[in-house]
Amino acid sequence: MASSRSLLHLGLAEFLAAVPERTPAPGAGAAAAVAASLAAGLTAMAARFAPEEFERREEIVARADELRELVEPLADADAEAYASYLAERSAGSAELIVAVPLEIARAAAETAELAAAVAAGGNPNLLGDASAGAELAAAAASIAARLVAINAGGDDERAHETRGLAERAAKAAKAVSASDMS
Repeated sequence: MASSRSLLHLGLAEFLAAVPERTPAPGAGAAAAVAASLAAGLTAMAARFAPEEFERREEIVARADELRELVEPLADADAEAYASYLAERSAGSAELIVAVPLEIARAAAETAELAAAVAAGGNPNLLGDASAGAELAAAAASIAARLVAINAGGDDERAHETRGLAERAAKAAKAVSASDMS
């Protein structure tokens, strides 16, 4: 990482410039965490504009905000876990490079489903935002699942779990995509 500062405290241009640097982080895990955070933010925003008749509005706003708060620090956690793994290659550091993307995948899959619900029942003027939330969440879940499979091994139960989470997220995003393209 170009700086020892938290990724969350970098400006957007600074973060984007840090990604392609010849450093191990921020990498795919941090990018997945940021994408999942953006997805949760878009989902919460779109839900806030949903009509009052949309029964799940408050529930989805609250949960999407919780998911965003949960996943934001995982960008730093992933960068720190990977740096620790490269330095130590210990069992503990190996566990962290699986545990962090697993949490990202869990949050992203739930976010994709919430976004799909908002797209289906929310304000049609924010369909693009809800759809973007579902698509970003699906991408984050897919990336996180791949990282878990790489770091834990494809036969590990956590790799199976994250593949299922990525499939759930992709299904939610596909449902939204099918409805907003018609």
